[in-house]
Amino acid sequence: MDRQTVSTTKAPKAIGPYAQAVRAGGFVFTSGQIALDPETGEVAGGEIQAQTRRVLGNLSAVLEAAGSGLPRVVKTTVFLKDMADFPQMNAVYAEFFAENPPARSTVEVARLPKDVLVEIEAVALA
Repeated sequence: MDRQTVSTTKAPKAIGPYAQAVRAGGFVFTSGQIALDPETGEVAGGEIQAQTRRVLGNLSAVLEAAGSGLPRVVKTTVFLKDMADFPQMNAVYAEFFAENPPARSTVEVARLPKDVLVEIEAVALA
């Protein structure tokens, strides 16, 4: 099977031994994206709406670098620090996936990297 790692400067650099995404078998598998500004490396925004918007922007950049894009996403997993933030996250998420939204799971977690409020990973068609 052909396997290609994906990297772009339009999204934050990986902060560990992993790829931003891997393209394999007709799919793109992204690593979880958090609300880091790719230019400064700092967390973008203190509220869930701003962080979700940055996360989805980062996710879009990684997918585009892989030759895909948000319209080709088939599944996402959303990790929330606090499930009480779900309605606000969901409203921003709906802006990015207005038509033909992908399948999705959302889970509350104890802690996320850099103490962000949200992390999202995706699987998309290549």
